[in-house]
Amino acid sequence: MLNFSLAAKSFIVNDQNQLLILKREPKNVMKPNIWEIPGGRLEPGENPTDGMKREIREEAGIEVEVLHPFSVRHFTRDGGQVITMLVFLCKAKSNQVKLSSEHTAYDWVPLESCKEKLTSYFHQEVDLFHKLELRKQL
Repeated sequence: MLNFSLAAKSFIVNDQNQLLILKREPKNVMKPNIWEIPGGRLEPGENPTDGMKREIREEAGIEVEVLHPFSVRHFTRDGGQVITMLVFLCKAKSNQVKLSSEHTAYDWVPLESCKEKLTSYFHQEVDLFHKLELRKQL
C-alpha cells in the first residue's frame, strides 16, 4: 500500500513586502529548528485551500486572502511517505502572529533577503515569486 499524503503551504506576504516564516520547534522529528513557510498535510478529502487556511490558523493564528497556487512539489519524507505539496500565494490580513507549539519563533522577513533565513528548500518559490512578478498581484 502506498503511503501518500497531500500538503498545502502558504507563501504569505504582507503590505511591507515581507514574507512570514516560522521556526520549527527543536523536538520536531522532521527537520527541527528550520525556518519554513506555514502549512502542512491535508486531511483526507479536505479542500486544499480550506486545509491551508486551517493550518495557517493553527500554526500562526492569522487570516489570509488566498490568491492562487503557484508551485507544486513532489517528494518522499524520510519515513517513506510520498507527499504532493501545493504552495499558494497569500496576502496577510494581519501581522499579529500567535504561534502554536509546533513553532518557537516567527519573523516577517523582507523578500529581497529572506533566503538568508528561510530554509533552502523554499528558495525556488522565492525565485519564482520574483520571476513571475507576483508582488503586482498583492
